[in-house]
Amino acid sequence: MTSGETDIHDRGTVQPDSAARPRLTPAVRTAGDGEKAVRELLNRARRVVVKVGSSSLASAKTGLDITRLRRLVAVLADRQAMGHEMILVSSGAIAAGLEPLGFTHRPSDIAQQQAAAAVGQGVLMSAYTQEFAAHDLRIAQVLLTKQDLARRKSYANALSTFGALTRLGVIPVVNENDTVATREIRMGDNDHLAALVAELVHADALILLSDVDGLYTARPDTPDAERIGFVTDPRSVTADVNRPGASGVGSGGMATKVDAARLATTAGIPVGLARWDQAESLLAGDHVGTVFAPGARRLSRRHGWLAHASSSQGQLHVDAGAATALTTTAASLLAAGIRRVEGSFAAGDSVEIVAPDSTVIARGVVSFDSSELPAMLGRTSTDLGSNLGERFTRPVVHRDDLVIVD
Repeated sequence: MTSGETDIHDRGTVQPDSAARPRLTPAVRTAGDGEKAVRELLNRARRVVVKVGSSSLASAKTGLDITRLRRLVAVLADRQAMGHEMILVSSGAIAAGLEPLGFTHRPSDIAQQQAAAAVGQGVLMSAYTQEFAAHDLRIAQVLLTKQDLARRKSYANALSTFGALTRLGVIPVVNENDTVATREIRMGDNDHLAALVAELVHADALILLSDVDGLYTARPDTPDAERIGFVTDPRSVTADVNRPGASGVGSGGMATKVDAARLATTAGIPVGLARWDQAESLLAGDHVGTVFAPGARRLSRRHGWLAHASSSQGQLHVDAGAATALTTTAASLLAAGIRRVEGSFAAGDSVEIVAPDSTVIARGVVSFDSSELPAMLGRTSTDLGSNLGERFTRPVVHRDDLVIVD
């Protein structure tokens, strides 16, 4: 990464006024794209985020499975030695702490989960440190919460940290900070975290490893279930992905992996999903698991943060004319098109933009405090400039700080 890449407000990718605004949907694939091409993207990917689930590394009865962890580390170390930049998002802290604490299953109580994570994180990192050291590689622990990525400043700081580590040849090992996370600030699962990290570092590929060898048309244990090798658009998935797995230690499932694939492919990142012991084959471009085609357009980091990581602090309800202008042209949102304001926010916060039918159509960075907006609503820029001052002629949300939600 260059120093310029650490700036999530970099405007180098801003499109001209005549271009369509960035949207939160994967682009339609062209006829020349296909499964083989996407698998080759995984093989050639220079910067790769690999996520491994708890069920692949540990069980409540036996704790951390060092043999499995060692096999995974060997694959990542080999790819690193080949010149790829590997970033590992690893679940397993809570699972690794269950056996030492005498738990026979993952507790539902947050405090007990935090206790297990506090014990297990040390166990997990010690194992990773030892196994990567056998390949002459250093690792670094990176613990994140939802709030760390929701704030623009800490998002930029996280990017700087990842950049420094990869430039030094250190492999970041990322996990949600379960020891302090509460229901309000939790990511929810490490699949989502991995997709956000992949978008943050502008990864060339996201690899999701599980205890299942891909996405199936039905539960893999049903007689007529078939593995799906290639998905052109994760939004079109109709398979049964809502029932959780039976490992007893994981927090996610196939639904969270499909959701992570939706997020990553929207950002232009190809995704591979496979069983943990197929990691080497998947990274080599072999026909294993399920691969998801990336959208044709890669979001800038600024738009990626706004679309997927930022936490909305309020809502701007707009009229039909403003809604049409925002979704069909590269227009900014002006005070004249706003009818109502909800929430308490400051200039620079992220807000949702809501159409007359109550549909959220966009997210943007607001230029005014919520306390300033009521006096501005429905008024033209000329009127605002004459009566309130030149500062109030600015767009409430500039087109460069706005992304459309589909």
